[in-house]
Amino acid sequence: MQSFPLATTLLSTGVVALAEIGDKTQLLALLLAARFRRPWPIIWGILVATLLNHALAAWMGTLAATWLTPEVLRWVVAASFIGIALWTLKPDTLDEDESSLPARGAFIATTIAFFIAEIGDKTQVATVLLAARYTPMWEVVLGTTIGMLLANVPVVLLGARFADRLPLKTARIAAAVVFALLGLWVALRGIG
Repeated sequence: MQSFPLATTLLSTGVVALAEIGDKTQLLALLLAARFRRPWPIIWGILVATLLNHALAAWMGTLAATWLTPEVLRWVVAASFIGIALWTLKPDTLDEDESSLPARGAFIATTIAFFIAEIGDKTQVATVLLAARYTPMWEVVLGTTIGMLLANVPVVLLGARFADRLPLKTARIAAAVVFALLGLWVALRGIG
């Protein structure tokens, strides 16, 4: 039982917003903003891609929670959160293939590029883990989507000047600490 309404949404928002700082999808948002110079279609594309991707990820997380015994799920989730903590410490860069974006409109290019870039990304993995651990699923998807937008909309709106001023190393360390604490909490407290 939750201690207050939308607790899952707030937790999911914070976890993904922190994890997204300096992530390759944030770099992709900057690249899209520089290429298209049309912020609103890019923001809408990020929203649509994230909702689709994270809804699928959350669904997979809820399925995993039903397939695994509570004890196995507890240790899988705890180890995964700690693994993401370590992964978060490694700065992301755009792969060469991701720098060649489709020559479509800003909305379509963003939706496709963000959906693909988010596959297997730490924020998608975090969404799977959050949905396996917390309910209801729609709050996880809402929170992770808000977190993604909180981290990427300023980059799109303010461009390179904003990204240059972000303390990326500090943000990565803070995100790693959050994931490690979540992993330890799940390990000590359990699932459910």
